[in-house]
Order: sequence, then C-alpha cells, then structure tokens
Amino acid sequence: MNKIALIIRREYITRVRKKSFIIMTLLTPFLFALLFIIPALVMSNDDKEFKKIAVVEDGADLFKDVIPDTKDTDFEYLEGININDIKTNFADLGYYGVLYISPQLITTPNAIQLITRKQPAIGLLDHISGSLEKEIEKQKLLAYNIENLDEILKTINTSVRIQTIKMDEEGSATETSTGISMGLAYLSGFLMYMLVFMFGSMVMRGVIEEKTSRIVEVIISSVKPVQLMLGKIIGVALVGLTQFGLWIMLTLAIVMVVKINVLPEGAMEQIQQLPQSFAEADQAMAGMENSPVSGEQISEFESLFASALNQPWGLIIFSFIFYFITGYLLYASLFAAIGSAVDNETETQQFMLPVTIPIILGLVVAMGTMQNPESSLSFWFSMIPLTSPIVMVARIPFDVPAWEIALSMGLMVVTIIGSVWMAAKIYRTGILMYGKKTSYKELWKWLTYKG
Repeated sequence: MNKIALIIRREYITRVRKKSFIIMTLLTPFLFALLFIIPALVMSNDDKEFKKIAVVEDGADLFKDVIPDTKDTDFEYLEGININDIKTNFADLGYYGVLYISPQLITTPNAIQLITRKQPAIGLLDHISGSLEKEIEKQKLLAYNIENLDEILKTINTSVRIQTIKMDEEGSATETSTGISMGLAYLSGFLMYMLVFMFGSMVMRGVIEEKTSRIVEVIISSVKPVQLMLGKIIGVALVGLTQFGLWIMLTLAIVMVVKINVLPEGAMEQIQQLPQSFAEADQAMAGMENSPVSGEQISEFESLFASALNQPWGLIIFSFIFYFITGYLLYASLFAAIGSAVDNETETQQFMLPVTIPIILGLVVAMGTMQNPESSLSFWFSMIPLTSPIVMVARIPFDVPAWEIALSMGLMVVTIIGSVWMAAKIYRTGILMYGKKTSYKELWKWLTYKG
C-alpha cells in the first residue's frame, strides 16, 4: 500500500504542475462564468434599436390598431396607402419595415408580409402573429352574434396547473415537481457522462505517454504492474476532483466579482424574474393588458421553488458520488488496459469502440428516462454496470425503490472487482510490449495466461 501511495502522490503532483492543467483550471471557470454573465448583460442592455413599423392593409381596416406597441417597437397604421407606394422607400421615411396585411388573412394564414432591410427578430414575429391570431379568433366568434363577447372571453380564459403530491405509506404528503425531477435527471446524467469519459480518457493517455517514453520500464522495476495501474487510476481521480472543485469555486468567485463590480444592479435578478414576465406577456396576448399577474400565478412559481427543496437531496448527492467513483473506477480500469495494449493513441481506435458505445448508449437511455423512468428499458440499463452510473442517477429523482438502488450498487461493486482484475492481467503484459500491433485474440491470451 505504501508503494501505491507513492505512485498516487507522484501522479498527482506531476499532473497538477503541468501547464495544461493550470491553463485549463484557470480558463474553464471564465467560460462557465460567461454562461451566467452574458445572459445578464443581454437582459440589462437598454441600448436597443427603436423600431417603427408601418402597417398597410390596402384600403381595408380589419386589423387597425390590433397590434399593441412594445417598449422598443411602434406600429403605425397608414390609411389610404398602397403597398407598392412604400415598400421600396420605407427606410427613407424612417420606418424599420412595412407590415402588409391582406384582407384574406382571415381565411389564408400566409396572407401577410413583413418587408424589412434586416432579418427581424423572432420575438417581433411572435408578437405580430400572436396579436393577429387573437383578433382573427375574435372576429370569427363575432360572426355568431354573441352578446358581450369581450366579457365572455375574459371570463372563460382559464389555466390549469396540476399539483403533484407524493404520499408515503404513513400518510405524510409532500409536494413534488416533475419539471424539477426532469431537470435533475438531465443534469445528473449528462454531468456523469462527461466526468467519467473525460477522466477515464485521461488515464489512458497517461499510460500511453509513460509507455512511449519508456519511463514505465524504470518504474516497473520497483513496483508491481497492478500497483502502478491502481496508483495511476486513483491519482488521476484526485487530479480530476481537484480540478472540478476549483472550477466550481473559481466560477462562483468570478460571477460574484462581475455581479458586484460590472453588472448593473438587479441584472441577475431579471433572469430569475423571467417566468413572471412570461406570465405577464401571456396575459397581454390574451387581451388582459390591464390585469396584474394574479396571486395564484405568483404562488405557482413560489411552489416550484419550494418543491425543489422537497427532493431527496441526501440520496441524490450520495448516489451521484457513489456512481461517479465506481463508474470512474470501472471505465478507468478499461481505459488503462487499452492504453497498456497499444503504442500510440492512433491504435486505440479499434479498442475504444466497445468501451465508448455503452457510455453513449447510457446517455441516450438517460435522456429517455426523463419521460418514462419506470420503463423496463430504463430499469435494465440502470442495472447493467456499464450504463448504470448514468441511467441510475437520472432515475433517482423519480423515487426509485430502495431495493433497485441497492441491487445496482451491488452489481457495480462486483463488476469493478472483475474489471480491475482483467485490466491488471492485460496491463501486466501489455505495458512492456512494444512494436507489435495488438489484436483481440492477443488480449484474450493475456487474460487467460496463468504464469
């Protein structure tokens, strides 16, 4: 064990001192921080181009003043103007564009044109189409001579939100959220896939590097090949965890520094208030511009955040750490065996496919698990050790039975023991072989060799 500890220490210190490690450790948090900073800057940017759009109907007035103005766009209805008289010189008249609405729009959905010099934003198009759709629906209903139609439309406007309650055997009720569970499933599955594949590949590259530089010949004279392999796997794991921890701390530090010193006050809060803004926009599109967001709608968002606190965070965190460690050990041992069997990274392609396919397949099944976590496919892939680190962490937010988690973890431990044993047999022989292209037949001989 003392020799394994020395190898772990050497592997750790050597890697954390590399320029590539230092550069990636410092650069990656800036990239992560941009994912938070840029949306906040965009939301707080008031330097927007004000648009004035001319609305032309060619003699009709079916949609006069139907499209409401927005903070950065005015719609000016022009009467007695032919579209041909303005569509070529609208920019000279100070208009961003010309919106031509044909009277046939009621029966022909594409009987409308927006003529501009620039590609219009999708938000502008949605605003125009949404406003006109509501008006067309209203005009079609008016054809039935319904009295007090406006009041009726306001009265019947209804939204339904299903409140999900989880009831345990003792009768205790807890409010849950399928959306929160799906988000956790996606994040956990993708993060597990990324970390296991990235750190496992790092082990393979390290083995190939030492083999090609012949350093391994010196090391192997003092330690057993199995000790060298285990020391390398654990050392790389500690390097990866160190880097991952630094990424989190530095990203948070950068975001906080930028928030305090660069971003306008309240910029980050604007992103958090987007759901409420969407609710206000939906009400405006429904013809309820003067109605404030109801207490029921505000409580919906509060309920969403409250239900996030009801998630089994202890089990989620424990399971993620367990499957990360075991998943890494499983794939790192396989990657170490591949690295020892080849002389360069080019030769790894023939052996990488059987190892990478289960990882990718596990990610694909994990994405489907969000829709049907209790399917037989999700169950079996959460039991198969090569895919269970990704699929099971995606299923756990959906209340997986305890016996399934225990069985999956037990199978993982047994499989790790077997994979480390097989990888050690391959590593012991392959690490000192040079100049010969290894085949699957050759690997089988190394596995069954009893000497």
